[in-house]
Order: sequence, then structure tokens, then C-alpha cells
Amino acid sequence: MTALSVRRCRRAWEQGGADALRSAGPASVERLSPAQWGRLERELRRGPLAHGFDDGFQGWTLKRVKLLSGGCSTSATRSRALWKLLRRHGWSAQVPVRRALERDGEAIEVWKAEVWPQVKEPRPTWAPTSASRTRRARG
Repeated sequence: MTALSVRRCRRAWEQGGADALRSAGPASVERLSPAQWGRLERELRRGPLAHGFDDGFQGWTLKRVKLLSGGCSTSATRSRALWKLLRRHGWSAQVPVRRALERDGEAIEVWKAEVWPQVKEPRPTWAPTSASRTRRARG
């Protein structure tokens, strides 16, 4: 935080207390009407497959949502604005709602117990070190 920001916050605190420091909401104005957002969200909930995205990945990407929003006649055309819009309405990064049908719990446990310890590098043993690039560690 810069000195100017600290002074601004201190002045706001002195004049209005904790209420003066609360967020006033998003800085940008939402360009979608509630009806436009409702239409876009309905289409998002239908899923990527319903919109012809049949490349094996069944998740929404910003590029896909941008193509979809263009078809819904929205004005969120920049990726950053679109990401902010989605976050504001509760959409998050690609996290699956449910686990894949192909998931094999037993195979995962075997992999964790047998394969991962072989792949994982062992932790380094303790050795004296130095933060200096030019001075060697004593020891």
C-alpha cells in the first residue's frame, strides 16, 4: 500500500469510522440488463455441448462464453469484462460440479500408494545455507 493510500484510508477512518472503509461495490458499471444476463445464464446452464462445443472438454472457457455472449447480443466483449461479469454473478473458474463417471477410486489409491512415492523427489536433507550469492555457507 502506498503512503498516499494509507493517508486516504486514515482520513476516511477518522471522518467516517469503519463504515467509511467498506466497499462501495464494483467499480465498473454492469452493461447487461437483468433480462440479458438471465438469457446468458440460461444458455450457460444448458452447457457447452448444447451449443455445439463437442471437442471432448465439457467446460466453459472465456473464449466459449464470449462466442455465446455474442450470440445473445450482450455487450461484454472483452475477456476481462466478461470474467468480471461472470465472477460478479457467482460463476467461478472451471470446477466440475460432479466427479467424472470414468473415475476409478481404486486405481487412484494404488497410484498414490505405489507410483507417487517413486515419482516424488525426496526432501533435501538439512544443510547449512546462505542467502548471499557471493558468500559460501559455513559448516
